[in-house]
Amino acid sequence: MVGSLRRLKPAKFEDQMIKSRADNPIVALVILNFNGLQETLDCLESVRKISSSGFLLKKIVVDNASTDGSTEALSKLQDIELISSPVNKGFSGGMNLGINFALKNKADYIIILNNDTIVDPGFITHLLKETSRAQIISPKIYFAAGFEFHKSRYKKSELGKIIWYAGASIDWENVIGVHSGVNQVDHGQFKTGKTALATGCCMMVSSAVFQKIGLFDEKYFLYLEDMDFCQRAKRAGYEILFDSASVIWHKNASSAGGSGSMLQDYYITRNRLLFGFKYAKLKTKMALLKSVFGQSKNNSTKRKALIDFLTFKYGKQNF
Repeated sequence: MVGSLRRLKPAKFEDQMIKSRADNPIVALVILNFNGLQETLDCLESVRKISSSGFLLKKIVVDNASTDGSTEALSKLQDIELISSPVNKGFSGGMNLGINFALKNKADYIIILNNDTIVDPGFITHLLKETSRAQIISPKIYFAAGFEFHKSRYKKSELGKIIWYAGASIDWENVIGVHSGVNQVDHGQFKTGKTALATGCCMMVSSAVFQKIGLFDEKYFLYLEDMDFCQRAKRAGYEILFDSASVIWHKNASSAGGSGSMLQDYYITRNRLLFGFKYAKLKTKMALLKSVFGQSKNNSTKRKALIDFLTFKYGKQNF
């Protein structure tokens, strides 16, 4: 048992960690599943191809109270540590379960990875090479072929090389994260370097960061929890890096019903307010509130998000 959670099969996670610590860093890879069994299985299949020379890789899957048979199917896998939550705790809460488990078992680095991704076999090796420069590192992330925002714009030969993330910044006027390079064909134009934001789609974090500033803020439930985490980390003096040599592919927004879904619209709207009122200047806060109020007049989803923010209804909400 892990708290009120179920450990669905015995594991040698702890024993393997103790044996390997003397020679290699321990990297815990945390994947969150919620009714996305096939995506999680596809992600794990790519993870199994990772070259793990020089480090010990442990795979942790957190199932967020799925109802599609995920728990039963995943419990049959012998190469993962499966943690089953009795309730859907969202991205922030679900990932925190896996992070806490990794910290308890003395992982040196923890990688947060969306289940709707496919990874390059060398992506962790590249990330580890940059740990002397930063404590939080995100790889270059491409749209998985067929998941681009503008599918008709690209040649067939360019698919799989369309950038989703190549570093990011915060647009403080609109209180939103802005990815560098999004929708561009990759020609090597974005180099490894410091960035304002790592992405929760994939970030490797030194365990020391979590131990000092805490985990993801569960008020967010879904969306912008990564932006909040990065802001707290920067204020604590940690560096954030974009690594152009490390690569993965993302099936954009598939777990939230696609870009522009009501689910996405609600949580991004509410959480922009939550983030903005926590970190932005007073002028920006008032402009943000005015903007969302205007949008909410003809949009019931945004209206619900605004009301919930004003009445301190955070975490998971029904709408």
